[in-house]
Amino acid sequence: MRVGVVGGGIIGLAVGAELLRRGADVTVYDPAPDGTGGAWHVAAGMLAPGGESVFEFPQLERLLRASNELWPEFAAGLGDVGYDDAGTLGVALTADDVAEMAREWKHQKLSPLTGSQLRDREPALSPRIRAGAYSPAERQVDPRRVVRSLRRQLNGRIRQRAVDDVSALDDETIVVAAGCGTADLTGLPIRPVKGQVLRLRGEPGLLTHVLDGAADGRHVYLVPRADGEVVVGATQEERTDHQPTAGGVHDLLRAALDLVPGLAEHELTEITVGHRPGTPDNAPIIGHVKDNVFVAAGHHRNGVLLTPITARLVADLVLTGTADPIIDDFTPGRFGCA
Repeated sequence: MRVGVVGGGIIGLAVGAELLRRGADVTVYDPAPDGTGGAWHVAAGMLAPGGESVFEFPQLERLLRASNELWPEFAAGLGDVGYDDAGTLGVALTADDVAEMAREWKHQKLSPLTGSQLRDREPALSPRIRAGAYSPAERQVDPRRVVRSLRRQLNGRIRQRAVDDVSALDDETIVVAAGCGTADLTGLPIRPVKGQVLRLRGEPGLLTHVLDGAADGRHVYLVPRADGEVVVGATQEERTDHQPTAGGVHDLLRAALDLVPGLAEHELTEITVGHRPGTPDNAPIIGHVKDNVFVAAGHHRNGVLLTPITARLVADLVLTGTADPIIDDFTPGRFGCA
């Protein structure tokens, strides 16, 4: 089967690689195949199936957890992509922050930890932190390394081409995985949601866990890499511009330093702006659209986490016409499409 994947981000590349592995003749179409314009380039790579998304769309939790279980094998097949299973510490600075974060901890059935217990695990945490919880099931990966690995697996099959109309590829089965650009190609309700992310760099070892925290009402996550980089994110803004803002950077840095004062000595190496592909219910759209066209887009905050299961489900649909019923809540039909 000849399959054209429109979009060379982390989802499109993973779908293409899975189809290729199963014997399909795959071409990935991307206007900038070596570029950094996708949401993956900004994403921190937290693999957190129990986050806020499950409150917005409860059916999503099963999909998130199923994909999280696939990540160890998926990462092993990619090589060194920064996969780390040390777990995540949820942390809260004030009493109000504790009350807000406790909803998530309770939902995940996590045991609360005191500030001193948290600092036993992460000595760099501020003494002002009141409470938290440890989630061993949450992991991290470096999306930039994942994309590099997938590009290598698809070597020679990624074509530099902007696709403005899928009918131009009518001699192929088409998978549209073009992120925010999927809306123009399919008519599906996918919108850009702006996010600003910072990257800091210092001596390795300041942090050993991902931190998911709240500081005076400001939510922030910190993702430490083995080489001393710490990713700090992320704002969420219903805007389409690509400009970093002083307010966004200030809010992220202030929250990060309130939780981990030692980050003040780190170098600020990068300020990045990207756009998550959001849907009206902030859950992904995965399935058949019409004729020979399928879609895998709208993953919003969970694109990296949902990469392996999306690739598997789409490959099943394209090659066999059926997929695990877990897909049923995420088809285009919920928005009036086939």
